[in-house]
Amino acid sequence: MKLADIEDHMQKTVEATQRSFNTIRTGRANPSLLDRITVEYYGTETPLKQLANISVPDSSTLTIQPYDRGSVSAIEKAISLSDIGLTPNNDGSTIRLNIPQLTNDRRKELVKIIAKYAEEGKVAIRNIRRDAIDAVRKQEKASDVSEDEARDLQDNIQKLTDRFITKIDSVLKDKETDIMKV
Repeated sequence: MKLADIEDHMQKTVEATQRSFNTIRTGRANPSLLDRITVEYYGTETPLKQLANISVPDSSTLTIQPYDRGSVSAIEKAISLSDIGLTPNNDGSTIRLNIPQLTNDRRKELVKIIAKYAEEGKVAIRNIRRDAIDAVRKQEKASDVSEDEARDLQDNIQKLTDRFITKIDSVLKDKETDIMKV
């Protein structure tokens, strides 16, 4: 296993963690809040963003304009059943989501949720490290690399791990600040 491959896997993990953070709402409207919502459309679970145009007319409103008017009720139902905690307002052709200001208690709950996402990202990075170090040890046993080379590779893998865990902590801190800002 090459260091570049390991670094690439770890970078993708950080990006996945970042995407998870984006689905958590702050006090502002953001179309990425709806990224995980799927709608039952003609018997198939379809991502909402493939069925509708999502726009942000102001800082506290999301507007969903379905491409097919027949899907309005299915989209409304999917949003109601989702875990985002917003109530859709349907005017027949457009769905509006009003995003209320967060209470202090809700902000603290959201910080706990993103901390959980960050921990999942860190665990994924540690798993990548474990797999990489196991591969290096196997190479060492098979005499493909020397003991010194194996030790150097393991040190480099650990440095990569530390760097990417620090990245996740940094992204977490930024998101916490964003959520707690009134």
